[in-house]
Order: sequence, then structure tokens, then C-alpha cells
Amino acid sequence: MRHPDTRSRGHGPDAERHDGDRPDAERHDGGRPDAERGGATVLLLALGLVFVLVGTFGAAVTAAGMAAQRAAVAADLGALAGAARALDGDAVACASAADIAHRNAGRLIDCLLDGLDVLVTVEVAFTPLPGVTRVAASTARAGPVRG
Repeated sequence: MRHPDTRSRGHGPDAERHDGDRPDAERHDGGRPDAERGGATVLLLALGLVFVLVGTFGAAVTAAGMAAQRAAVAADLGALAGAARALDGDAVACASAADIAHRNAGRLIDCLLDGLDVLVTVEVAFTPLPGVTRVAASTARAGPVRG
């Protein structure tokens, strides 16, 4: 009696093998060894980290520029307000300048009345990065026009 060939029916030791298990089967991963797989993920994560760092640096520089502009505006307006009240004396002129500086997110550091001219220095605090606080300062002078 003849025994049937089990390999022809898909039974036997070779029946469990798939096409990808054969040594001559084509690999779908381009033939790369396992040690090289996942390299694109690491590169993508590194690129994402670079973008986050550049964005954070850009935001910090922008915050510093905006704070310097706010300090300049607060100083200009404070000097104008102080000059408008210069005839009332040092205390009134500087109080008016301090009020305007405060309303513009600034803090009056110095106020000097020289005749009808008022010289004020204002600072604005800002936070470029979490946990880091810096100060931008500006000085302005206002008074009557001299020809």
C-alpha cells in the first residue's frame, strides 16, 4: 500500500511555514536588519524637539521685544502726563506720571522735574521662559517746545 506524500497536501514539518519564512522569500522591509528599524521614529522625534526649542526661543525673543515696547510707551505717556502737571510741582507731576505708567503695565522707577521738563524711567517685568523673570526699562523726557 502506498503512503500518500504529506508535503503535497500541506501536512508535515513544512506545513507550518509561510511564504515569508522561506529563505528565498522577498522581504517587505527592504531587507534591513532589525537593528536599523525604527530609525525614522528617532529622527522624527529629534526634529520635533528642534522645532519646539526654536519656537520657545522665538517666543522668548518676542516677549522681550514686546516688553521693551511696552516700557517705551509707558515712559512716553508718563512723561507727557507729568509734563502736563509740571506747574503743580514735583509731587503732583510724578504722581501723574506714576499713575499713567502703572496703567500701562509699568512701574515708575525715577521721576525728575527740571523746570517744566519731566524725565521719567519706567520698567516692565516680563517672563520669557517659565521661572525666569526679566525687566525692560525705558526713559523718556517731555516738556514744552523750545525754539
